[in-house]
Amino acid sequence: MPYKTPKDLTRIGVFYDGNYFLHVSNYYNYTHERRSRISINGLHDFIRQKVADLEGSTPRLCQIVDAHYFRGRLTAGEASQRGDLLYYERVFDDILMSEGVTTHYLPVRSVLGKKYEKGIDVWLALEAFEMAFYKRFDILVLIAADGDYVPLVRKLNTLGTRVLVLGWDFEYTDEEGNRFFTRTSQDLLSEVTYPIAMHDIINGRNEALTNQLFVPRNKIKFFPKQEENSAVDGEQGNEHDGSSDEGIREPSEALEFDPEQRQESTILSLKDGFGFIKYPPNNVFFHYTSLREFDFNDLTVGDRVQFTLEEKEGGRAVGYDVFVLEAFKHLHPLGS
Repeated sequence: MPYKTPKDLTRIGVFYDGNYFLHVSNYYNYTHERRSRISINGLHDFIRQKVADLEGSTPRLCQIVDAHYFRGRLTAGEASQRGDLLYYERVFDDILMSEGVTTHYLPVRSVLGKKYEKGIDVWLALEAFEMAFYKRFDILVLIAADGDYVPLVRKLNTLGTRVLVLGWDFEYTDEEGNRFFTRTSQDLLSEVTYPIAMHDIINGRNEALTNQLFVPRNKIKFFPKQEENSAVDGEQGNEHDGSSDEGIREPSEALEFDPEQRQESTILSLKDGFGFIKYPPNNVFFHYTSLREFDFNDLTVGDRVQFTLEEKEGGRAVGYDVFVLEAFKHLHPLGS
């Protein structure tokens, strides 16, 4: 590769493992103290600034020339049975499109009642290598955690393409004492040119830098219901929030809105994307994906809600189609 002068343009390609990115964004929106989603625009600005620092250049000469987002997606029929999921997916597609991100989707497969992404990592790796080869990226940014991407990184190294990985490590414990954690593969981090620990940056003291990575709360316009697939991303215990399994209704369990079959009570407690509705003797668990036309982060204890009650295995009561009755003053307008 010819010698690059400080005046040369550094060409950056960005590749998202979409389900991993959604898992991270959900964590910061529902569990982390920031209570906000990661901004695509802010993340891209951060990438340009970080590459400029690492390469001894300036952000103006470090440009994202290609960005691609890979994720499994439900069929239209299944998504239509999950409330407004089709609408919210379209909203997020619009956000990606506005930032110049090309989307790539594969259908989500069902195995024994659970949904899995199959082939996304292989597809991402093939596209990333081919584009790096033909478009000659100087830097390829990988937003992923899985050790399965190690062969891709090794192949990119043979092209002279430097790889930057944005990784997040975090853990939390739910109200019932269950521990969940996400880790970036150490094998992956050891192979790349620039491993970036995003959790350390976000938890650091540079407030201006951190703020640019998140959507300001006053600009979030009711976008609460992106769902994660049940596949496990990455290695070393990188698991999705297990509390979501009981809060996400399968298409076969879709319920019609029928006021005569619905219950009414108040919010008893809220934590980390789920909560409990007062309903003696055991109260009712609900997940943020079950909330209709309202942002979970705008709920407060004591809000009056209407909901459909179901009993899961073991006699646990779960609330679906949760609708807020007495907190409309907090409602975010629809939008992107």
